[in-house]
Amino acid sequence: MSAKMHSGEISDREGSEPVQEEKGAFEYFGWVYHLGVNSIGHEYCHLRFLYLRGRSVQMFKRDPHENPGIKPIRKGIIGPTLMVEELGRRKFQNGDLYVLRFFNRLDETKKGEIACANAGEARKWTEAFEQAKQQLEYELAQRSSRHRLTTETELNLEGHRPRVRRYAHGLKKLIRIGKGPERLLRQASDIGNNIRLNDYFEGDAADAIEAHEWKCVRAMNGTRIFEDVTSLKSGKVFLVKSVGVVDASADAVFEVVLGLDKHQRYEWDMLTGDLKLVDSINGHYDVVYGSYDPKYLTRISRWNSKRDFVFSRQWFRGQDGAYTILQFPAVHKKRPPQSGYLRTKINPSTWEIRRLEPSPNTSTKKCLVTQMLEINSSGWGPWKERSCVKFEKTIAYALLCQVAGLREYFGANPALTSDSSSAIIQSKISTDSSSSLSDIEDTEVKEEFYDALAANQSLEEEDEDSDDETELSECGKLKLKNVSWALASLALKSSVAPSSELDTRVAAVCMDENEFHGTLPKGKNDTATNCWTSPGGQTFKIRGKTYLTDYSKVIGGDPLLKLLAVDWFIADDKIDGAALNPKCLVQSEAGKKLPFILVINLQVPAKPNYSLVLYYGAERPIRKGSLLSKFVDGTDVFRDSRFKLIPSIAEGYWMVKRAVGTKACLLGKAVTCRYLRQDNFLEIDVDIGSSSVARSIISLVLGYVTSLTVDLAILIEAKEENELPEYILGTVRLNRVRPDSAVKF
Repeated sequence: MSAKMHSGEISDREGSEPVQEEKGAFEYFGWVYHLGVNSIGHEYCHLRFLYLRGRSVQMFKRDPHENPGIKPIRKGIIGPTLMVEELGRRKFQNGDLYVLRFFNRLDETKKGEIACANAGEARKWTEAFEQAKQQLEYELAQRSSRHRLTTETELNLEGHRPRVRRYAHGLKKLIRIGKGPERLLRQASDIGNNIRLNDYFEGDAADAIEAHEWKCVRAMNGTRIFEDVTSLKSGKVFLVKSVGVVDASADAVFEVVLGLDKHQRYEWDMLTGDLKLVDSINGHYDVVYGSYDPKYLTRISRWNSKRDFVFSRQWFRGQDGAYTILQFPAVHKKRPPQSGYLRTKINPSTWEIRRLEPSPNTSTKKCLVTQMLEINSSGWGPWKERSCVKFEKTIAYALLCQVAGLREYFGANPALTSDSSSAIIQSKISTDSSSSLSDIEDTEVKEEFYDALAANQSLEEEDEDSDDETELSECGKLKLKNVSWALASLALKSSVAPSSELDTRVAAVCMDENEFHGTLPKGKNDTATNCWTSPGGQTFKIRGKTYLTDYSKVIGGDPLLKLLAVDWFIADDKIDGAALNPKCLVQSEAGKKLPFILVINLQVPAKPNYSLVLYYGAERPIRKGSLLSKFVDGTDVFRDSRFKLIPSIAEGYWMVKRAVGTKACLLGKAVTCRYLRQDNFLEIDVDIGSSSVARSIISLVLGYVTSLTVDLAILIEAKEENELPEYILGTVRLNRVRPDSAVKF
C-alpha cells in the first residue's frame, strides 16, 4: 500500500527561527473509520478522511489534498469538555478495529465514534486530540478571565504563542524527519517518537516504591529470568518473570501478543499457538480457548492425552503509552471439558510492553517486554541453579520462553520492525503567519466534534458512499486506501508560580482531628482493617527540581493538606456534590471555620454504586497566584490537565498490583471529572465509570478489596521550571475496606 506524502511545507521551514516556527496552526490528518447508525437503524463503518487543524475538525469522503475544493461532510470544533476514550477492539466484518469514543464530559449523551486499523493508530489519534486540547488550554490561559467561560464562537484563538521556545528543538526534529518523500516514508513511524508528546509520558520509572525485590537467576536465549525474593520468603506461590528487549515498536508487539492467527503464533509461541476466541466481553476483555500436545513441549512425555485450557485476557494502555495484558485461568459455558483432552489451568500471568527510547545513532524501535507469572513448582529451585529437566516440562517454563520467542520472531521478520501501522503520520505547520484558527473555522460551525460525529447518517449518503465503505482482503482483513496521518508536538507554558502555596502571613488554624468525623473510621495502626490512615509521601516519587532537563524524580515529602476524614457511601445512583449534603464535614461548624477544604469524591461504579469521599484541610488560606490557587479557581480545562493521582497497592494479590500499577495518572484525561467550587471548598467528582478501562480495573479491585491495602497520593502536576519540585497535596491509605460497611447516602 502506498501513501502519498506532502512534506514540502515542512522541509522549507527548517532554517527559520524558533519564534517563526510557532506561528500558525498545527494540522493532523489521516484516514479513519466513522462508525454510527443510519436513519433506519443500520450500523455503518465508512472510511473517512479526518482533518484536524487547531480546534477545527472536518471529515471528508476523500483526501482534500488530492481533491482541492471538496466540501466536508461533517465538521465541528474541539471544546474544553471534549473527552476521548479508547474502547479497545471491536469486530467488523471479520476484521478487528480499535474504537475511539468522543463525548462531552458534562453530557455523555453527546457522543460519536471513529475506529482505527490497529492499536498504534488509535494511540496516535488519541495523542493528536490531546495536543489540540493542550493548545486550547494555552489559548484559554492567554485570555482574560471574563472571556474564559464564554461560548465557543466568542473565543479568539488567533496569534502566535510567544512562550514555547523551549519546545522548538523538538519541532526541528520533526521537520528533519520530514525532509524528502522517500526519507519520510522510510522513517515516518519516528515522527513524534523522538520527542515527548505529552508531559505525563514519563517512561519506565514507577511513581510509587514497590515491595518486590527481583533477582536475576538465569539468562537464556537472550532473555533474563527473575524471581521475586520477597515472595519466596512468604512461603506461598512465588513470582517469576522473563524480561527481554524486542527490536520493534510497542504497538507491533502488542498486536502480535494479542493476535489469534495460529500461523503467526506458531512462529514464536511454543505453548498457546492454537487459540480460538470464545467470547468478547468488551473492547478490552475477552475469553479464549487453547490446546496443545505435550509432545511439543518435551521430546519424552509421560502424558497420554492432549491438554486444553480456557483463560481470560484483559488489556489496556496506560497514559505512559505502555501496554498491560492480564491473563487469568477461566471457566466458560461455551467450552466445557471435552473427551480426549485433559483440562488444565494456565498460570495467572501478565504482559507489560513498554517503549524504549532509541539510541542516538539509530532509529530502530525497541521495547521492553516483561512477562510475569506465579508458579508453584518443585522443579523451580533446582532448575534456577542448574539444568533440571523436570521444570522444563512445565507450562511455566513454556510461558517464560515466550519473550525469547517474540524477540527472535521480530528479528527474523525485519518488515515487522518498521512502522506496523497501515497509516503513516504526516504533520504540517502553516507557513502563512497571517493565518489564524478563526480563519479556518466556518462561522456556521457551532457544534462540537462529537455532535458532528453523532449526526444521523441519511440513506442517500449511505448509498452514495458504497464505494468508500470498508474493504476486506481475501483473508478477511481490513484494508485502508492510501492512508496518511498527522501528528506534531505542542506544549504549553504557564505563568510563574511563587514558592509558597499557602499564605504564611496568616496565622495557622488549629485542626483538631476530634472535631472531624466520617463514616469510615480512622485506623490506629497499619494492622487495623476497614479503616483509613494518612501516610507520608515517602513511598511516592514526584518530579524533582531538574525534571525538565533530566526527568529525575525524588521521594515525596509530607503532604501539604491534612486528611481530616473519609466517608464511604453507597447509593443507587452516582453521588454528585457530596459536599452540599447537610451532614457532610464541609457543612459542619468545624468545617466552615477552615480556610480551605479539598473534597475528592471517587465514584466507584458497581451495583449499587459506591463513593469514597476524602476531605483534605488547609491550615492557612491559599496564596494568590500560587499553582494551587490557579488550580482551585481556574478553568476545568486547566484542572483536567493538572489533576494527578499516584496509586499503589501496598498489600494484596500481585495481579491486582499489576493492573493498578504505580504510574501517575492525570485523572482529568483518563476519566470524567466534575468540579464544584463554592465558599471555602473545591469538590472534585471523579467518575471512574466513565472509562471502560477504569471500570474493568475497579471491578477487579472490588473482587479483592477486603484483602488490599491501597495507597493514593494526590498532586497538581508541575509542568514548568518555576513550579518544580512537585509537592504532594494529600495522601490516604485504605486498609482492607469492606463494601458492606458503606453507609447509605
